[in-house]
Amino acid sequence: MLQGTPILILKEGTERDRGRNATQNNIAAARAVADAVRTTLGPRGMDKMLVDSMGDITITNDGVTILKEVDVEHPAAKMLVEVAKTQDQQCGDGTTTAVVLAGELLKRSEYLLEQNIHPTVITKGFDVANTEAQRIIEKEIGIPVKTDDVGILTDCARTAMGSKGVFGSREHLAEVAVKAVQKIVETRGDRVVADVDQIKIEKRHGGTIADTELIEGILLDKERGHPRMPASISNAKIALLNSALEIKKTEIESKINIKNPTQIQSFLDEEDKTFRRIVSQIRAAGANVVVSQKGIDDVVLHYLAKEGIYAVKQVKESDLQKLSRATGGKIVTGIAELTSADLGNAALVDERKVGEDRMTFVTGCKNPRSVSILIRGGTEHVTQEVERSLHDALKVVASVLEDGVVCPGGGATEIDLAVRLRKFAPTVGGREQLAVEAFAQALEVVPWALAENGGYDSIDTLIELRSAHEGAKANKNVGVNLENGKAADMWKLHVVEPARVKRQALSSAVEVASMVLRIDDVIASKKSGPSSPKGGGMD
Repeated sequence: MLQGTPILILKEGTERDRGRNATQNNIAAARAVADAVRTTLGPRGMDKMLVDSMGDITITNDGVTILKEVDVEHPAAKMLVEVAKTQDQQCGDGTTTAVVLAGELLKRSEYLLEQNIHPTVITKGFDVANTEAQRIIEKEIGIPVKTDDVGILTDCARTAMGSKGVFGSREHLAEVAVKAVQKIVETRGDRVVADVDQIKIEKRHGGTIADTELIEGILLDKERGHPRMPASISNAKIALLNSALEIKKTEIESKINIKNPTQIQSFLDEEDKTFRRIVSQIRAAGANVVVSQKGIDDVVLHYLAKEGIYAVKQVKESDLQKLSRATGGKIVTGIAELTSADLGNAALVDERKVGEDRMTFVTGCKNPRSVSILIRGGTEHVTQEVERSLHDALKVVASVLEDGVVCPGGGATEIDLAVRLRKFAPTVGGREQLAVEAFAQALEVVPWALAENGGYDSIDTLIELRSAHEGAKANKNVGVNLENGKAADMWKLHVVEPARVKRQALSSAVEVASMVLRIDDVIASKKSGPSSPKGGGMD
């Protein structure tokens, strides 16, 4: 107001929340998202059925899938969805844990805000607690493992899939995941790199989950280009082309005037000669299999079939690159440049019927740097859930190979951190120590939720865990045994997780909680409606 006259800064209809009200609204929205996925945590977690606007159904308990599919409107809630996406991208597993932790940190922050502790003090305390937690995981809780320890790798994959809908087949899938990642792992300088994008996953419903198999080569979702081509080629020499095997059309519009009917035949003969030349160049290079990213003319396919050459067209660029890594072949741009040195090698290339589709299998590669997994399952929903589970398992195994550090699962790491941070809090001093204590309390939500979802008494379980982690006989590996709801040594139960999953979940949760707490003003512009049509008249 200026001398009784209101001054409008924001557009009419703009909504604005300020101060404590804005913070409370944001915390409530974020907590609602965390509460929605909390029931999916752990091996006894429940599933969610998500139905989109088209009526398509997704049944899963994978945290990031649930949050991606749900159309979240509130801006603070969207921030928690981003946390799940980041966790999935970096680690594959721990998406639900990261979101639940963020929600619990905000819940504990509410108590501190009611005691008039400033949000900046709370966020500083959280940062101090997170730094100490990261140090504890690295120096005290984390256990270094050898990258060739198949038992630990399998345990990590099995643990990652323990909370998914494939619980009954996780032994078989864990073995598939470990073998697949071990095939594609490589050393770059002094670093070990396992890029799971080099593992091609194809899913077909039919059969059972136990029929899921690792193919030490590449599986192409394509059939041979001509029915008269051989159905299988042994000792395959594979030409990888990213150019079309057809006559190019001119870029400019052109016309040909023919005065004599015999000239038409000479044009057709010339075209035929060009096609024959293409096939003879492929044959001269020694190739008996052709895989092209672009199209192949029908006449070329006919001549290739006559020569006994197996050809596949319209292959994805990513599949061509994986074939290159698997067979050792080089991707060639022009057919004239193709030599025998560019060809890839495989023991067998054959066409097989999988379900209702025909697919090309390139198998028996000597040292494949790229492999495929064929997922089978009773229905499409099952194969989709298997794919999500395998994605988590592959990322987890890759994390262990790259970092070489694992932690006990089953809430053991979180409860041990909570006990240690409570002892650490008094050394911080000031009001920040209250935030450190709140951080320690928030960590206990993981074993709490695991016990709750298992149908056990959370308070009894938590008390038993605390006593196991304190005192002279403290054991950092004790977590929740979901067979009976009691405390048990997670190493003996083979419940193991990569340290990266824990560290990333803590960092992401602290970052998003701090960001939400620091917001004290929410200004939401009114959505502009459709513009009204102009009146009549001439412009």
